[in-house]
Amino acid sequence: MTDFTLHTEETAPEASQALLKESQKSFGMIPNLHAVMAEAPGLLEGYQKLHALFLETSFTDEEVTVVWQTINVEHACHYCVPAHTGIAKSMEVDDRITDALRDKTPLPTDKLEALRDFTLSVVRDRGEVNDEAVKAFLAAGFEKRHILEVILGLSQKVMSNYTNHLANTPVDKPFKKFEWHADGGETS
Repeated sequence: MTDFTLHTEETAPEASQALLKESQKSFGMIPNLHAVMAEAPGLLEGYQKLHALFLETSFTDEEVTVVWQTINVEHACHYCVPAHTGIAKSMEVDDRITDALRDKTPLPTDKLEALRDFTLSVVRDRGEVNDEAVKAFLAAGFEKRHILEVILGLSQKVMSNYTNHLANTPVDKPFKKFEWHADGGETS
C-alpha cells in the first residue's frame, strides 16, 4: 500500500495551505481526509466546494445524512462512516437514523427508506436507474431536483470514499468512538 502524507498547513503544497486553513476554521481541526487530499490541491478544493454545495441542497439534515451514510456504507468507507456519524450527531440527527444506516436496518420513515433505496440504485446502477425506481422515489414525496441532488452527494462521496480506500486514511480522534467495519464488527 502506498503511504500518503497527512499534510499540515506547513507541509502542504502551497495551493493547499489556504484550503487547510479553511478546514481548521470550519472543523476546529484538519480532518485527516483533508490532510491526505491536500497532496492534490484541486481534489481538496473540489471536495470542500461539493461539501458546501451539498449542505445547501433542498434536503433536510436527516435526508443529507441518509444520502451520505447510504453511500459511505455501500462503499464500505472505514473513515467516512464514523466521521459522518459524528457529523450527524452535531446536526442533531436522530440516532435511530444513523444506527439504521450503519446497520442496514429499516429507517424510521418510509420517505427516508425511499431515499436510501433510490440512492443505492444510483450508486449500484451507476446512474442507469430504472423507471420504477425513479417513480417510487418521486411517489415518496421527492422531486426531480432531489434526483440531481443525490448525484451531487454521490460526487462528493466518491471523492472521499475512494481517497480513503487508497490512502487508508486514519480515522480522526473525535470519531474513533464511532468506529465501523463493513463486516459488522463495530467497536464502540
